[in-house]
This record gives sequence, C-alpha cells and structure tokens, in this order.
Amino acid sequence: MDWMAWTWQTATFFAIIAATLVTFTVLAIKYPETPRMGILRMETTRGDRLFITLLGSAFINLAWLGLLSNPQWGALIVCFAYALAVFRWV
Repeated sequence: MDWMAWTWQTATFFAIIAATLVTFTVLAIKYPETPRMGILRMETTRGDRLFITLLGSAFINLAWLGLLSNPQWGALIVCFAYALAVFRWV
C-alpha cells in the first residue's frame, strides 16, 4: 500500500468510520428501530441520521479549511455539536 501514502491519521479516520458502521449494524440488529419524524418533516432512521451527520461534517470541515485559518480542532468541536443536534432533532 505504498502507493496510497497512508499516514496514521488517515488509517485512524478509516478505522473510526469502519467501527462506527459496525457499531450501527450491531445496534440495528440488537435494537430494531422505527423511523421517527424530526424537524425536517421526513422519517429518518439511525442510519439516515448518521449519513446526514457524516455529510454535514465533511462540509463543515471543508468550509473551515477554506474560510478560516484556525486549527482544525475547532471544526471537530463544531462537528460534534452538529452530530448531537442531528441525532437529537432530525
């Protein structure tokens, strides 16, 4: 895998994403869910909210890189707050 220039940060990112997907799969099997209606006025499941969170976090990080010169840790804090809001109200 030398051609991919893996760093420990990249490997950690993909490991966390894989662990999250496995965790959500186990949760879906162990605790089946029913879709719920949130502020978007559409039914969402746990997986839908995870997808919305990941997509929104990508845009938050891109905007942070493009518009601000602050360290990326600030974007991580914003992403955590965004994730909490999505899982609570969407």
